[in-house]
Amino acid sequence: MISKRLEDAINAQINAEMWSAYLYLSMSAYCQDKGFAGMANWFFIQFKEEQDHAQIFYNYLISRGGRVLLKAIDAVETEWASPLAAFEATYKHEQQVTSLINNLMQIAVDEKDFAAQSRLQWFIDEQVEEEENAVDIINKLKLLDGNSYGLYVLDQELAARVYATPSPLAPKA
Repeated sequence: MISKRLEDAINAQINAEMWSAYLYLSMSAYCQDKGFAGMANWFFIQFKEEQDHAQIFYNYLISRGGRVLLKAIDAVETEWASPLAAFEATYKHEQQVTSLINNLMQIAVDEKDFAAQSRLQWFIDEQVEEEENAVDIINKLKLLDGNSYGLYVLDQELAARVYATPSPLAPKA
C-alpha cells in the first residue's frame, strides 16, 4: 500500500513526465522545421522516453494500490533561438526533473517506503544520464560555433539515435 502523500506526488510526476514528452515533441517539430532531421530524431526519441517514464510511474502506482489521476498538460514552448538554445533548455529542464525525482525520493524516505525507493533509484540513475547527454550535445554545439559542416555531421550523428524500451517496461522473460 502506498501513502496518500506519495500517491499524490507520483500523480504529479506522471503529469510532469507527460509535459516533458510534449516539450520534446515540440522541440522535435522545431528542429524538423529548421532542417535538422537528426536533432528532430533525438528529440522525438526523448518524447517517447518521457512517455515511457510516465508509464513506469503509472504502472508503479497501480501496482502499489494507488489511483492514477490524470490532469491537463500545460502548454509548452514552440520556438528557440537555435538548436543550441533548444539543447540548453533541455539541460535546464532535465535539472528540474532531477529535482522532482529527488523530491519523490525524499518523500519515499520520509514514508519509509522501500519499494518506492527501489523504483526511484532507477529514475535517479536515468536523470544522471539525461543531464550528461544534454551537456555532451551542448558542448559539441559550442565547439562548432557556426561551423556548418560540423553542424551537419552532428545532425547526422544524432539521426543515428535509436529508441530502446526502458528496463522497467521490458517484457518479463
